[in-house]
Amino acid sequence: MKFLADNMLGRLAIWLRLLGYDTAYHHDATDAQLARIARAENRVLLTRDVELTRRRGVRAVLIESEQIEEQLRQVFHALNLTAREAFSRCAECNSVLEEVSKESVRGQVPPYVFHTQERYRRCPRCARIYWRGTHWARMVGQMQDL
Repeated sequence: MKFLADNMLGRLAIWLRLLGYDTAYHHDATDAQLARIARAENRVLLTRDVELTRRRGVRAVLIESEQIEEQLRQVFHALNLTAREAFSRCAECNSVLEEVSKESVRGQVPPYVFHTQERYRRCPRCARIYWRGTHWARMVGQMQDL
């Protein structure tokens, strides 16, 4: 399932990407542009704007809470989602991450990380590097709570 988050839901967009969902986010798009993108790319529009949910031809979920945990619960419940593809997309640009060798990230990650981690992923678009550090374990815990 593909999503489009409106300009008030940037944190939700990042979390959905981390959970493995193709999530577009255009922080400066108008309502008309958001509706057009959602229709053209067959995306579910996630919005806090009641008027946007009434646009013809747009599948939308009206996000009720301002709290990220509640937003995620609502989306997962409303659309019957799972997190089986978690950590497969870049949180920044939404690209699918690629496995890379440890040696290829030498000098690009902190020395402690290089010496303690064996598996790395890199974004092919923005070159951001990901690994399973303490932040990863904390995020897994948060996902399980959802």
